[in-house]
Amino acid sequence: MRKFAVLLYPDFSLQEITCLTSALTVWFGEKIDFIATENKKYISEDGLRVFPTKVTTEVKITDYDCVILPGTINPLPALFDDKLMDFLKEGTNSEVIFAAISSSPLLLSKAGILYGKKFTAGYFMQMADTFRFVEKNNFVHKGIVEDGNVITGIGMFFREFAETVLRKFGYDVSNSFMQEKSEDYSEENLIFYWSDDDYKEFLEELKEYVS
Repeated sequence: MRKFAVLLYPDFSLQEITCLTSALTVWFGEKIDFIATENKKYISEDGLRVFPTKVTTEVKITDYDCVILPGTINPLPALFDDKLMDFLKEGTNSEVIFAAISSSPLLLSKAGILYGKKFTAGYFMQMADTFRFVEKNNFVHKGIVEDGNVITGIGMFFREFAETVLRKFGYDVSNSFMQEKSEDYSEENLIFYWSDDDYKEFLEELKEYVS
């Protein structure tokens, strides 16, 4: 089993990473640690209350094969969280795969992980002008950019972001991964059945509720 982590910070975006996290957990059976610098409630940009499963003092970033950074409409709290920056810096020059979308590549820039690497991001370009640690000459204006152990994406390309990360780890995903299909569906196409084994497992679980 590979080890995956998602970093949590104020106003993080679930929508930008759930294609990836759901595929990892539901399709491929991976477990994800949700890591923050404090064991407290974090509120997503759409108001969901989330508690981390681990804090940065309990783990090392190099314990993980992949660290996923969701975007945030307000990157400043994370950007100036010294504990978070120290945690990220431990991954500099490591083999950890960093997957950052939307505004979160800004965090990788400050931590030095993007040094010398091509990247994209979904933040306003004035941020690149404001923060000297952003290497504007390496900013590539594409939806997804992969350079070595870093995958970066713009928020609107969340599906492509997920697909790129999954392919990086060799997961078998189709060329139409989570894309809408334009063809009409017959009634037969919309009837779903469990396998016999899955149905038996469901019936066993049901006994806990009806016994």
